Amino acid sequence: MKKNFFIAFEGIDGSGKSTQVKLLKEKLEAAGLKVYTTCEPTDSPMGKMIRDVFNHRMEADHRTIAALFVADRLDHLLNKTNGILKMLADGYTVITDRYYLSSYAYQSPYMDLDWVIKANSLSADLLRPDLNIYIDITPEVSIDRLNKGRTSIELYETLENLQNVSTKYAEIIELLKNEEKILIIDGNRSVEDIAADIWINIQKQFIGEMQ
Repeated sequence: MKKNFFIAFEGIDGSGKSTQVKLLKEKLEAAGLKVYTTCEPTDSPMGKMIRDVFNHRMEADHRTIAALFVADRLDHLLNKTNGILKMLADGYTVITDRYYLSSYAYQSPYMDLDWVIKANSLSADLLRPDLNIYIDITPEVSIDRLNKGRTSIELYETLENLQNVSTKYAEIIELLKNEEKILIIDGNRSVEDIAADIWINIQKQFIGEMQ
């Protein structure tokens, strides 16, 4: 019986992942679990370079960005201080805001999906999520939320790109349905309804097993 688990939240920008990560952490801690939350890009040197590209402080080819994500993700897993594998070994349930499915969806509009999957295969072999939670919203809702909540728009945050990424997510979920455990959540609802839906599924899949 597993005493802790690894969850990855996925979705296009503006889907509310960060909010749901926070709410799920609170519920899991109230249920008695130790919980560690994290995100990608990380605050590692590679992650900071990615954020600089996203915020237009430096330029990089899409292939370079994809490679930076591969390196950042491996450090995210393997870092001896606070890497995901270390935290799981220490008994924490780990929740990450984005993992390799994000790379598949965001980078495959610009390069071959097979290449992106192969480039991230070491991360996938090291650790697959016990559950990927995909918060599904329309690109139009995404843009509306981003325009209301941001003072600046990042590299991938255009309607055309978000439409492409949304389409890619759908393709990837279908492609990997037998390899990855993916829960699709309707994100076009209130924060409270989304959180309740996620919690019901978490209780069914994990909490019940642990009691």
